[in-house]
Amino acid sequence: MSSSSGSPSPRSPSPEQQPTPLESLVSHLLASKRSLSSVSHVLRANELVTSTRKTLETNMITTARTEFLRSGIDEQVKVLEQVHAGSQSVARQGNSEFENVLKTLDEAEQRLKNTLQNLRETFVEAGLRPEGEEKRSLLDFVDESGVETLLGKIKETVASAGTAHKSFTETNWNFAEEVLGVRRLLSQRKVRIFEDSAENAETISLVPDILTSMEDNAREMADNLESLVKHYDLCVSAIKHTEGGGDAAQRIAGSLPEGVEIGETDLNASSEPISEDERQEMIHIIEKDASQVEEVVMEIRDRIIEMEAQEQVLARHVSTCTDEHEDTNAAFKILENIGHRLPAFISQSQVFLMRWEEERSRLEEHMEQLEERREFYDGFLIAYDNLLIEVGRRKALEAKVEMVVQDAMSKVSKLYNDDFGAREAFKTEQGAFLPGDIWPDMMSGPFQYAIAPVDSSMRKVPEVPRSVIQQAMDRVRRRA
Repeated sequence: MSSSSGSPSPRSPSPEQQPTPLESLVSHLLASKRSLSSVSHVLRANELVTSTRKTLETNMITTARTEFLRSGIDEQVKVLEQVHAGSQSVARQGNSEFENVLKTLDEAEQRLKNTLQNLRETFVEAGLRPEGEEKRSLLDFVDESGVETLLGKIKETVASAGTAHKSFTETNWNFAEEVLGVRRLLSQRKVRIFEDSAENAETISLVPDILTSMEDNAREMADNLESLVKHYDLCVSAIKHTEGGGDAAQRIAGSLPEGVEIGETDLNASSEPISEDERQEMIHIIEKDASQVEEVVMEIRDRIIEMEAQEQVLARHVSTCTDEHEDTNAAFKILENIGHRLPAFISQSQVFLMRWEEERSRLEEHMEQLEERREFYDGFLIAYDNLLIEVGRRKALEAKVEMVVQDAMSKVSKLYNDDFGAREAFKTEQGAFLPGDIWPDMMSGPFQYAIAPVDSSMRKVPEVPRSVIQQAMDRVRRRA
């Protein structure tokens, strides 16, 4: 807009020029007065510049504190992650050993159960047992209560060891979650910032220059408001120097928006007379500037809109920084809480190792007992097979002895008969001539002999099918 300051250049009166009608000047004055309401935008601009400067200063301090705190937290988290890695390694090794011991125990228990099942399925030959007795398996001769007691102890030890492993694993998991929670608090805000940057990269990049831009806008708005005020002042002056305009100027001007200062004297004061050329020059400037009033008002409005938008961008940025600072403080509190419990957490690894060593030693002892019982029961099976073989051997020997006895008895019987016949012949031939008392036993018969067991209460070797004995021999041969 043109300025009314300075002396207007002289212009020659022209017969074609007609004085600007008062109505036209009144219209310009009314438009000019309305434009002065833009002072609220200028005041708002000043508020935005002041608040933005203060906000940026505060945010700078907050950001510096956040970065300093984050740097320390990062270092501490790395230490905690190393501690957790060591504890996790202990847990993995312990769990691996526990699984191996359980696998070995399961295999030993299964071998014992298989042996017991073999005992259950192996029935004692009826010939070896008293007549009329119910059929019995080898398992009937075994006390299973010892096995059940041992398996119960194993289950208790496994449960105790499992509880220790589960507790230690949960402790490690909870510790890792707490450390990860610190990491999440430190990283989630960065993720949001990245997402915002991806969507509004151009706007976010303007944050460092927002204050400078706002100051430039506020300065331009103040300059534009000043030109509007000068235009208004010029309109008032022109009306006052127009015939009949004084009353109109007083009626229209009235009160102005708060914050607008007019350099013109009181409207009631009489104005100094000016020449017609000067008045025409004044009107010319008014007409020229009047066409730009709306444009200037729009420019002020556009600039305040831009500043409000910048203030929103800054507010989001500051909110993000504030949230990041709060998250960092929250992370620090979590870290501080972890630090108080860190010595106890580290000692838990040692406690776990000591307890696991005790439990493993106890499990290995139980496993040895399982193996000893299995070996004993396997020995029972082997011994029973050898017993069957022994029965077969004894039965064969008994048969041989009976053959020998039968043969001996046959020979003894023949000798007896021969002796008896010879004695009878002697009696017949010589008995009449010999006195009876010459040898009291001269007329007695021969001795009779018998072969009998020494202990008549002993029973014969029982009958066992040859096929059963052969199967026992095959099993013994396979085990060899």
